Amino acid sequence: MMARSPAEELDVDGTAVRLSNPDKIYFPQLGENGGRKRDLVEYYRTVALDGALLNALRDRPTFLQRFPDGIEGEEIYQKRVAAKRPEHVQSTSITFPSGRKADAIRTTSAPDIVWAANLGTVTFHPWPTIAPDNDHPDQLRIDLDPQPGTDFSDARRVALEVLRPLLDELGLHGYPKTSGGRGLHVYVPIEPRWDFIVARRAVIALARELERRDNSAITTSWWKEERGERIFIDFNQNARDRTIAAGYSVRRTPTATVSTPVSWDELVDVDPLDCTIATVPALLERRGDPMSDIDSRRGSLDSLIELVERDERDGLGDMPYPPSYPKMPGEPKRVQPSKARPEEPGD
Repeated sequence: MMARSPAEELDVDGTAVRLSNPDKIYFPQLGENGGRKRDLVEYYRTVALDGALLNALRDRPTFLQRFPDGIEGEEIYQKRVAAKRPEHVQSTSITFPSGRKADAIRTTSAPDIVWAANLGTVTFHPWPTIAPDNDHPDQLRIDLDPQPGTDFSDARRVALEVLRPLLDELGLHGYPKTSGGRGLHVYVPIEPRWDFIVARRAVIALARELERRDNSAITTSWWKEERGERIFIDFNQNARDRTIAAGYSVRRTPTATVSTPVSWDELVDVDPLDCTIATVPALLERRGDPMSDIDSRRGSLDSLIELVERDERDGLGDMPYPPSYPKMPGEPKRVQPSKARPEEPGD
């Protein structure tokens, strides 16, 4: 076992933040050439002070995906803010699907981000809400999830050729980013006037319209056995308490890839494997943050609610929630089709 390296003190915008055991290896494949804890923390210090990551996290309840012993060690998925924390780290009240409440981290400054990184945070998972109103999302998050037999290039084609034109028709703005893996995320800023139930139903309607436009490449099926070799639009990422890695968050990958916002023009030829903690700071310095104006482009859900109502008239209601959620009104049975029993008369 490698001996602990001495702790250091970092200056983060005038605030002293402790960096403990900086030479611990977090990404074994990179080793001492970019895979140390100090490399991860310095990356987060850079993108936090640049403003890009702070823009993605500011005032949002944020969960921390931590790996204090590196990405091959134990994972801690921290939803609640620790009672013992620096004065600059604030909190905000959230309500889980069960109805229970808790206090989550509310990121307000670059030192908050670096402090969390020192705890072994590899990925930041913010809610799509702005504190203190954590009941009304200000973003739809469209998760294009490649299924076996498909990859990032398939998700990219769906985003460029099907999703973007549909958003234009609906009068909505989309902001794409790599997931840091095979997938692709598109954020759609909206006015925070609707609750999670309405926002999720809006994404279901959007996903169904995408599926209608390219059924051979896109699926909305919650059940894996029905998806085939298509891009799954994971509508449940818009349910309460579900989160997606923030833009500029590092992922648990051997080469420390980063979930990286890109413009629609950049999406045409971006390689997600090229976006890492070693390359993203220079990319940001060169061309800025494509999501810098996202909060000023919030649109209305009215056009999507019209699609929801059309689907309901056609007999298309709600879709299943994740297994951990309480049974929701109007939700269909949570049983995969191959295991479903024929309905009895009167069911």
